[in-house]
Amino acid sequence: MAHAPVLVNLLDLDAAALAAYVESLGEKPFRARQVLRWIHRRGARDFDAMSDLAKSLRAQLAEHAQIAAPGVLSDVTATDGTRKWLLDVGLGNAIETVFIPETDRGTLCISTQAGCAVNCVFCSTGRQGFNRNLTTAEIIGQLWMVEHSGEPVAARPATEADGSPRVRTVSNVVLMGMGEPLQNYDAVLPALRLMLDDNAYGLSRRRVTVSTSGMVPLMDRLAADCPVALAVSLHASNDALRDTLVPLNRKYPLRELLAACRRYLRTAPRDFITFEYVMLDGINDSDQHAAELVALVADVPCKFNLIPFNPFPQSGFKRSSTERIRTFAQHLADAGIVTTTRRTRGDDIDAACGQLAGDIRDRTRVSERTGRKVIPLTASAH
Repeated sequence: MAHAPVLVNLLDLDAAALAAYVESLGEKPFRARQVLRWIHRRGARDFDAMSDLAKSLRAQLAEHAQIAAPGVLSDVTATDGTRKWLLDVGLGNAIETVFIPETDRGTLCISTQAGCAVNCVFCSTGRQGFNRNLTTAEIIGQLWMVEHSGEPVAARPATEADGSPRVRTVSNVVLMGMGEPLQNYDAVLPALRLMLDDNAYGLSRRRVTVSTSGMVPLMDRLAADCPVALAVSLHASNDALRDTLVPLNRKYPLRELLAACRRYLRTAPRDFITFEYVMLDGINDSDQHAAELVALVADVPCKFNLIPFNPFPQSGFKRSSTERIRTFAQHLADAGIVTTTRRTRGDDIDAACGQLAGDIRDRTRVSERTGRKVIPLTASAH
């Protein structure tokens, strides 16, 4: 029995890879730019729509290639307008993508792995365990799907290369969904390049943010390959506490992490690092912790984003009180550190920070490694 040919998913290819692919079909490299615009700027879903391509090229693409993003399993909108999609990535695995509309921007939170192996103890996604890395197509496919859904939820004016107006739904992208982006570096890098490419999404480096728990060598690689805005999940003011909350700290302790932050700033599009800090009642929210943070980041230009903990079943943690968070923030601000407190968005549909759980099939590895029982969480659906 003959097997169906394996089709090349063009969402997997950044500009350089697409140029090489088009050339392999016997076409001129400039044709790749046309294809890139059709896919990412116009949201083309089939090759017949690419009217300025020769029929022979369209026929070759139809025979050998495809444009395939993850399928939508559910689509739910919170009372505050936050929208969450549960996307099918095969073999019983799902990922989540969250869009946060605001008056002056539309921020898309993208997942990079099915599950997460970092195992931060306060994160429901980490409790699910890890199944696999996403492909570039599955990463950029989240942006492609939302930008070209035909249902802009926070229309924002943008301009085509020829000066004509267009509607852009997404103005900012944060790789803060499920997974540790830098553990999936080889797939994340082409996705970032597509986000920045003027023939694709044309986003500013300042408007694309990669979040990391502290993968020090890969922070250095990102600085060299594609420096975008950087957010570091800090969550603790000393190594002993961070070893417990963020186990990756045992491999890359705070001294090494902060040195990597200083190096990153040499090429970063912003002149500061954002430190994410989840506020856990009685764990990391004392005045002493705030004082330790001030000393810790004294030589790192930064801002702090304090995140009220979003509870999930049997997490074992509680959210710091509003007054405690306010006092903690004031300590940092009094030391001259720009400090914001994240407004919780989408928590009624489990779309808030730390709540992205999805439907992860392999929940055994984390429990085998830690001896903890992993509570199966499922994403909200209609």
